[in-house]
Amino acid sequence: MPYRLLFGFVLSLVLQFSLVLSNPPGLNIGFYQYTCPKAEVIVRDEMTKIISRVPSLAGPLLRMHFHDCFVNGCDGSILLDSTPGSPSEKESIPNLSLRGFGTIDRVKAKLEQACPGVVSCADILALVARDVVFLTKGPHWEVPTGRRDGTRSVKDDAVNNLPPPFFDATRNLYQFFIPKGLDAKDQVVLLGGHTLGTSHCSSFASRLYNFSGMMMADPTLDKYYVPRLKSKCQPGDKTTLVEMDPGSFRTFDTSYYRHIARGRALFTSDETLMLDPFTRGYILRQAGVAGYPAEFFADFAASMVKMGNMQVLTGAQGEIRKHCAFVN
Repeated sequence: MPYRLLFGFVLSLVLQFSLVLSNPPGLNIGFYQYTCPKAEVIVRDEMTKIISRVPSLAGPLLRMHFHDCFVNGCDGSILLDSTPGSPSEKESIPNLSLRGFGTIDRVKAKLEQACPGVVSCADILALVARDVVFLTKGPHWEVPTGRRDGTRSVKDDAVNNLPPPFFDATRNLYQFFIPKGLDAKDQVVLLGGHTLGTSHCSSFASRLYNFSGMMMADPTLDKYYVPRLKSKCQPGDKTTLVEMDPGSFRTFDTSYYRHIARGRALFTSDETLMLDPFTRGYILRQAGVAGYPAEFFADFAASMVKMGNMQVLTGAQGEIRKHCAFVN
């Protein structure tokens, strides 16, 4: 085994062991080993079928877990439908482009057939996120489970808790990551997940046509890349999808960091990572000719577990929903 791969493997084991020791009470690896022993196999089998048929769902399903955890913790609140007079997180602007809710429902239905009322929707999101990364050639990690489902989902909570793509990285770090127990390394690592999936033009149009209200393109964007983006995204376009990691948007790898290093990241939140010495160094290390996929893979696994532990409900808190879109 090459030294770098061996180093990454050992590092991954060390990180996973340290994170297991710091899991919140009630969250454990293998939580369902007695109550639903085939739970993770069922999830993996369903996701293998789904991603083989619709590989473009990998990015949205990974993002769904992120959007769930950042809004009042990893409690499955992103999955709840609105009720009369009470719009849910699904209706918030940052979540209107999310896809894959039907996938979660399909996985939940399979689990309910095998083990009624046992596996939470919040845990399904965490397991699905892990599996879509692995199924797109990314790392595999052990997911601590035991989360319970929340009963509250409020539209405005998403706007107030999700880091916008048009904020700079430093503002997002101090306003959204650090208050949730995540640091600059978690930020640059988790944003590496943009190697999967696409974005609507509306999420970065201001960088093409009206940066800082100056009716010009963002000068940090690669000047040769701007015409290509403008050819795909006309002013006011809210429907066109653009690959975040062109040429590799269905494979989990380090190539997105090369786009950031070249001034080709779509979002201000990602491109401005180059302004901080620490995150810039991480990006440039991953953006090298060979990159350091073993390091990134181990780091991504660790940050995903750390994020997945945020403000979880366990024990007698919350509930186990029978259907992920509705409170029991």
